[in-house]
Amino acid sequence: MKTRQVIVVGGGASGLTAAISAAENNAAVTILEQKERVGKKILSTGNGRCNVTNTDMRADCFRGEDVSIVSKVLERFGYPETVQFFEKLGVILKNRQGYLYPISDQASTILDALRLEADRLSVQVVTGETVCLIEKHKNGFSVRTKRSEYHCDAVILATGGKAAPVLGSDGSGYALAKSMGHTISPVVPALVQLRCRGTYFKQISGVRVNAAVHLFVDGTWCASDTGELQLTDYGISGIPVFQVSRYAAKALYEKRKVTARINFLPTMTEEALFSFLEERRARLGHRRAEDFLLGMLHKKLIGIFLKEANIPANTCILEISETQWRKLCTCFCHFPMEIEGTNTFAQAQVCAGGVKTTEIHAETMESRYVKDLYLTGELLDIDGICGGYNLQWAWATGYLAGTYAAKGTEHDSNRTIKTTSKSQ
Repeated sequence: MKTRQVIVVGGGASGLTAAISAAENNAAVTILEQKERVGKKILSTGNGRCNVTNTDMRADCFRGEDVSIVSKVLERFGYPETVQFFEKLGVILKNRQGYLYPISDQASTILDALRLEADRLSVQVVTGETVCLIEKHKNGFSVRTKRSEYHCDAVILATGGKAAPVLGSDGSGYALAKSMGHTISPVVPALVQLRCRGTYFKQISGVRVNAAVHLFVDGTWCASDTGELQLTDYGISGIPVFQVSRYAAKALYEKRKVTARINFLPTMTEEALFSFLEERRARLGHRRAEDFLLGMLHKKLIGIFLKEANIPANTCILEISETQWRKLCTCFCHFPMEIEGTNTFAQAQVCAGGVKTTEIHAETMESRYVKDLYLTGELLDIDGICGGYNLQWAWATGYLAGTYAAKGTEHDSNRTIKTTSKSQ
């Protein structure tokens, strides 16, 4: 039986996993990586510690236009399979409240383990190769780069998206997928900081506080998350901001109005908070407004709250109007911020958008349009929340693609023939 030749375009998390699984299934595998080394983006994940996966691996932790593919992928390669995969490579994982990291707390451990296994399986790695064109022929593919041409039986597109382009994800995979007939949903930054309109952000830059972030699009609630909010000189950051940022980015792309309301005391109900503030006013009503809030807020925030409530800082708290008092109380639970943009792809951890998942066979990651073409990872229109979900998606889709690229698949009876122009 002829050994299948498989080319993996991209040597990141999903590309390395795809190469290993294809080689395990007796394929001759070549990785074409445009950077000077493979896996550079892996080294930056989890703040350099690499949050490999999460024990709470659920399909509803992923986002996209059509997420039905996620549960089918995770059924085949979920959290247990990821743990088994890395343990087989010699990596011991530790559990930190459901977040799994290498016991070394070094992302380099994960990359080194992948590289060693690829080397053991005789995977050929060619760096500095930028793929310019993929052509399908009767008996396989030709893959052209800026300096060479390769031929193979199957191609795995594992190029990543556009997030962190300095590490290799420059968006070139979208053009390659589109040239093969695939449709690309608009791609925007995700797990990214949000830029806000306002002149006071330089005053409060550096403040960190536990808060709930509620996102609204055209006045309608869209998403919420709670955690450590980081205030910056341009807007807001931190895990709760990252978790809702893909919705903000999508809405801003569509030219819709995006606002956030910040709850600075999320551990209290609004009713309980108002009762607490009334009792505090009864005890400390002799204080000036700026002193009344000491002990409840970071000092840098006090002036911003008073300005929002139209209360002069030196006013006795008992002398403010009922309207001012109500406004001040509301600031704690519903402090308004207008979102005018996100930070760029360079600061984003992942992308939202990509190749439509309805065009992919969930069981194998094979294209529904082109036989023996497989697509993985961030290239697809799926993005996960923080906590190891995006890496899980990379490992899972890469492993499935590699397995079936090596074996070959028979989807012809279900294959969709796209009749629209490839240049569309």
